[in-house]
Amino acid sequence: MRLPSGFLASGIHAGIRKDKSRPDLGLIVAPGGVPAAAVFTRNRFLAAPVVLAKAGLKASGGRVTAVVVNAGCANAVTGREGMAAARRVRRRAAELAGCPENEVFPASTGVIGVVLPDELVRKALPGSFARLSASGMDAISHAILTTDVGPKVVQASFVREERRIRVVGFAKGAGMIHPDMATMLAFVLTDAPAEPGFLKAALRRAAFRSFNAISVDGDTSTNDTLLLMASGKGGGTTMTSLDGEEAFVGALTKVCRELAWKIVRDGEGASRVMEIVVTGARSDREARLAAHAVGTSPLVKTALAGGDPNWGRILAAVGRSGARFAASKVSLAAGRIVLVKDGQPAPYAEKDAAKVFSLERVPLRIDLGAGSGSALLLAADLGHDYVTLNADYRT
Repeated sequence: MRLPSGFLASGIHAGIRKDKSRPDLGLIVAPGGVPAAAVFTRNRFLAAPVVLAKAGLKASGGRVTAVVVNAGCANAVTGREGMAAARRVRRRAAELAGCPENEVFPASTGVIGVVLPDELVRKALPGSFARLSASGMDAISHAILTTDVGPKVVQASFVREERRIRVVGFAKGAGMIHPDMATMLAFVLTDAPAEPGFLKAALRRAAFRSFNAISVDGDTSTNDTLLLMASGKGGGTTMTSLDGEEAFVGALTKVCRELAWKIVRDGEGASRVMEIVVTGARSDREARLAAHAVGTSPLVKTALAGGDPNWGRILAAVGRSGARFAASKVSLAAGRIVLVKDGQPAPYAEKDAAKVFSLERVPLRIDLGAGSGSALLLAADLGHDYVTLNADYRT
């Protein structure tokens, strides 16, 4: 897949990972710099690249020329040494890109507590710049992976002012996935013309409906980053307000939602995903409480791994979620199969419910009967492979 006009990318092996067959250093360049916006993790242990990326965006007025992203080392909880390593990489990238240091956006993923081997990265950067290409999507989408089964790439397009506008995104993430944000990195590139403030508002809206509505294991990372860059090469008037720009927001949200789905489906050891829709809550916040309680319950997730329609576990999770409701008004359905109606078991065939719970995407609808609040959450199951993978992650 080609990148939107105005962007170049590459992916190479820098030596961070021992496996020389796997790329571990990715690069995105927008010659001359472009407007950008980002959303980051809310984990208090911010990785060095996150600290620098946030400060850089503020100092540059929301402008990015180059993105340097590595896998194999999170460079998180590494103190002054880790920060110094990240700064040295940023400085070298800025020299090669011919831009101010604050227009270089760093991102890292991998093991926490290990300082980035910046000498390896700095040595590899000239080769990364030499390999930049408009068709570099495949290379960079592989370079950012950790425990992912494979790359995650999504595109969408729409017509604006008689011009075809493209939105292309790629991401990594399979474990440590939970709202605020979802360990994930995601990069979305568009040739639409837009101001940084507009991009920030659009990205927050899209993230809320996508990456902040998924969960694999209830853990968030120190490095979670979602970056949006707009080259403006698609032409047309510059977007400054969300009003009247529903097509762009829709395309952006579509790309983010599909990437989010791919992350949950690729959850470490996952075999199926719950699509949890909560309605009838007193507020959207309480609906989210109920959805998250179900989506993060080990009992619910292990039952899902076995394809077991054990709805008692689901209601028990809702009951402890903190959402306020009358138990006698709660209903639960799996697809078209009503399991509970007004707090009482509904008549259904166990084999029919089991068929729904054996699907790759299991639709669950919980009506609390207490108001108009609603929420959606995608959550992976929890099987033996998750334990095996994470028990051996560093060995």
